Amino acid sequence: MTLLDQIALLLTGLVALYLVVRFFNDYRQHQGTHNVFYMISFLVLLVAGLLLIAFTYDILGSPWVVIVSALIPICLSLGLVYEFYPNYGKLYLVVAIIGLIAMGVTRFTGPPTLATIFLIIVHSIAGILIILTPILAARQGLTSGGFIGVSIGGILIGLGGVALAFLKLGKQFLFFSQEFVFTILAPLLLLMVLCFAWGFMKKVKVPGSSTPQMRTA
Repeated sequence: MTLLDQIALLLTGLVALYLVVRFFNDYRQHQGTHNVFYMISFLVLLVAGLLLIAFTYDILGSPWVVIVSALIPICLSLGLVYEFYPNYGKLYLVVAIIGLIAMGVTRFTGPPTLATIFLIIVHSIAGILIILTPILAARQGLTSGGFIGVSIGGILIGLGGVALAFLKLGKQFLFFSQEFVFTILAPLLLLMVLCFAWGFMKKVKVPGSSTPQMRTA
C-alpha cells in the first residue's frame, strides 16, 4: 500500500465521519429508522478504512472483515428502502439478515466457492438497490435529481465488491486483475464516498430555498 493509498483511505474516513455526524443530527431532530442504517453503514466504512491503513490489504483475507464489510452496502440499501419505500423495509430487512447469516455460516464452515457465491449475491442485491432506489425516488419526485449521486456511488461500490469477490474465486472480473484492484481500491473508495456525500447533500430542496437539505421524513 502506497502513501497515496493511505491518504485516500484517510480522506474516505473523514468524509464517512462527516456523514455519520450529519445523519446523527438528522436522527436527533426527526428520528427515522433509515438514519440509523445510514449511520451504521458509514461507521463501518470509517472503521474499514482505518483498518486498511493499519494492516494494509492483507486484512481483506480475514473472514470477519469480509462479513462486517458487507454491512456497508447492506445497511445503506436498507436505509434507502426504509426512507423511500418503507412498506418493503421489514421484508428486505429479513432478506438482508438471511443473507448475512448465510455468508457467516458458509464463510466459516462451507466450501470457499459457496461462501464467495453468497457474498456476490448479497453484494449484488444491495448494490442494485443502492443504484436504482435514488433514480426511482428522483423520477417520482420524492427527492431532487442530485440524489442520483448516491446511485453513482452504488455503481462504484458494486464494481469494487464484485471484483474482490471474483478474485476470491480465483477468477478475474472483466479487466479487474488483483494488481489492478489493489491499485484502484483506495481511490475508488474515496470517489465512492464523495459521490454518496454529494448525493445526500442534494437529497431534497426545501420549497422557496436554494439550499439542498437532508430529507426530513
